[in-house]
Amino acid sequence: YRLPRVPRILCRILTRFCALVLLVAVGLAAELRVRVRLSDGLVTEEVLEADSEKDSISLEFKQGDGTLITFVVDFKRDVKIFRALILGELERGQNQYQALCFVSRLNRNEIIPSESMARLRQKNPQAIRLAEERRGLEQLTMSAAVNLSRAWHLSAHIHNMCSEAREAIYTSEADVKYWLEKGVDGSIFEVLPQATELPSFQACHATKDLWQPCLCTYTLRLEWYPCLLKYCRSRDATGKGSTYKCGIKSCSKGYHFTYYVPQKQLCLWDEET
Repeated sequence: YRLPRVPRILCRILTRFCALVLLVAVGLAAELRVRVRLSDGLVTEEVLEADSEKDSISLEFKQGDGTLITFVVDFKRDVKIFRALILGELERGQNQYQALCFVSRLNRNEIIPSESMARLRQKNPQAIRLAEERRGLEQLTMSAAVNLSRAWHLSAHIHNMCSEAREAIYTSEADVKYWLEKGVDGSIFEVLPQATELPSFQACHATKDLWQPCLCTYTLRLEWYPCLLKYCRSRDATGKGSTYKCGIKSCSKGYHFTYYVPQKQLCLWDEET
């Protein structure tokens, strides 16, 4: 049995309305917890925090393999930071966990402002959320290292986020060039060996010797985050129209990082299967 055209449209509208995750409400909230389904089918809880005074946002969740992913946006400095705390393989001589940090330039309209994030409210906390838009995988070559002791010149959040990843804080050549043009102190950055300079470099997954330098890759996905504000139109008694914020659009986005490591032992997840 097929529903008539109009009722089917109404059903779709109602379905979308019921699935709306967050509403913009009056007042500020520092923290929001959202249940999200990951790519592997597992459900995790994302913790989103907004600080409108510092103009920053953080998002944190645990992957199915136990890795803790933290994402911080510093709107004041147009910087975004990804941190991964990866459980180590103790039987292979690794520490209990390994920390990685990737620092990138924040582009326009990547995520909603901190003030808007702080005002979000969840309609149904028990619902499992799926992003409305699944964005593609961004490929990033992280060809420079960031000096932790001087990173405050770039963003105060880097030291707080990446202190456990002291020797593994990476950024891209393009972003370094952008920040240098903005007047950031160049002593913060150190250019890493490149595959073009050392042709003997291989991808870590193709390197058998655990103590050989190689090019490591790491992929993560932010499965759900508020990427855009939605606006609705209204009219007053005189018929004059206006727009107002009435909700958010959620997105999912993946990031694929490639970077130099001095030994494959620091990239054991990147192996041939």
